[in-house]
Amino acid sequence: MTRIAIVVGSTRPGRVGRQVADWVAEQGRKRRDAEVEIVDVADYALPVFDEPHSPLMGLYEHEHTRAWSAKVAEFDGYVFVTPEYNRSIPSALKNAIDYLYKEWNNKVAGFVAYGSTVGGARAVEHLRLIGAGLQLAGVRTQLNLSLVADFESFTTFVPTERHEATLAQLFTEVVAWAEALAPLREGPQ
Repeated sequence: MTRIAIVVGSTRPGRVGRQVADWVAEQGRKRRDAEVEIVDVADYALPVFDEPHSPLMGLYEHEHTRAWSAKVAEFDGYVFVTPEYNRSIPSALKNAIDYLYKEWNNKVAGFVAYGSTVGGARAVEHLRLIGAGLQLAGVRTQLNLSLVADFESFTTFVPTERHEATLAQLFTEVVAWAEALAPLREGPQ
């Protein structure tokens, strides 16, 4: 079974990202072709990158890095749920991504973003570039949510059928790519 992590990228108090991630996971659990699990960056309390070696080497000295590595390595793909902060992703998400390298390789990413002006589209643009550097294939379909139109009082997420349809397509692409990339993750036979 294809395993997909729903990665919550915001760690800010009062964040709406967890609401969105819970809904994404709920939709994902309706599928028969994948298992989903929420992976909340906030739960790992990663300090600003503090490993003495490059993640390319995989020589992790700190327990927080080993725990993060083990969790990320469990999955075949990811759906990142991120706000747009200053036309990019939150620093906590970037930091968490930068801790690792091999754990992301030859896997797939989908993107669910939210923001006040363009629904987090610029955050996704940055995540796509970051992912490419990690050999993380991004799917075409993405879900962009407006804090103005898709949230009551900017704080309560109210998904619609349109969102469900887009997310279903996003999951279909993530699962298909995860399966297609599986031989690369397994290595030479």
